[in-house]
Amino acid sequence: MAARRLKIGIALGSGSGRGWAHIGVLRALDDAGIRPEIVCGTSIGSLVGAAYADGTLDALEEWVRQLTWRKVVGFFDISFTGGFIKGEKLIAFLHRNFLDKQISELKMPYGAVATDLLSGREIWLRTGWVSQAVRASIALPGLFTPFEHDGRLLVDGALVNPVPVSLCRAMGADFVIGVDLSSNITAQHLKQPEMEKRSRKALTMLEVVVGGLNIMQMRVTRSRLAGEPADVVITPRLGHLQVLDYHHADEAIAEGRKATAVMIPLIRHLLDEDTAGRSPKRK
Repeated sequence: MAARRLKIGIALGSGSGRGWAHIGVLRALDDAGIRPEIVCGTSIGSLVGAAYADGTLDALEEWVRQLTWRKVVGFFDISFTGGFIKGEKLIAFLHRNFLDKQISELKMPYGAVATDLLSGREIWLRTGWVSQAVRASIALPGLFTPFEHDGRLLVDGALVNPVPVSLCRAMGADFVIGVDLSSNITAQHLKQPEMEKRSRKALTMLEVVVGGLNIMQMRVTRSRLAGEPADVVITPRLGHLQVLDYHHADEAIAEGRKATAVMIPLIRHLLDEDTAGRSPKRK
């Protein structure tokens, strides 16, 4: 009797401007013939994951590679309550061009992670509009305003589950590939030469908020992956990119490909080994 084929899931982690690295990861896996069948994402990972699950990754990649700082700023709809950016302009654009579907209409199983702001509970978004799931999952506190969904105020899923391995397994994945974008981010944006010349008192509010969130994200990621480990973790190294560096897509995608290429032999070995281990014994 033939061995049962393992169902591969991919957990795309949070990372703001570093998140386009997920595109490079998915491209490299696809080139190697390793194709996830279950896609879960937190924050920026929820956006890239939705495009992959819908088969529109090509269109998303074409768009992000054309982003400039001016275009990024053009999506800012300034808010003075709850966050710096309302997010309505960005989500309206994404809904029109990439996310105009129900989650049930996607070509493969998909889930996004958000956080209930009032209770602190982890929320798994697996039904409803894709654009609403992404909007809730990317609502980074202090940057995006919270998103009201089904009577809850939801914010970025990175607060509770930055790399959603647990959601992948709950959705039926036998083998989970995690993508962690927090491996070398701690205060990296404060270590650059231009920062070293400045007084610590001169740091902007955004820089302080981002620095704090980076530390939190790294610690929570380590804790969750220790308790709920992925079978393989891919760690693109983009700690020098800041939270709003969405206009560095070429660099991020290339690093995602590079980090994945290093892990391909291990992924293949583990998949072969795991499949063999699950094969029924011949009598």
